[in-house]
Amino acid sequence: MPTTETVEVDSETVACDGGVGALGHPRVYLTLGPEGKIDCPYCGRHFRLKPGARPAAH
Repeated sequence: MPTTETVEVDSETVACDGGVGALGHPRVYLTLGPEGKIDCPYCGRHFRLKPGARPAAH
């Protein structure tokens, strides 16, 4: 069952493994989009930049 959990992060790159141990999914690394958010393509978990956090400049 897809999750709709929202995780606030400090970094523009995040890792997601489904969060349920061996029953999760392969670890994937995701980069937040221009709006500061992204959804995991496997489990649907929402990641968003914490208020006040600034992504690293490139």
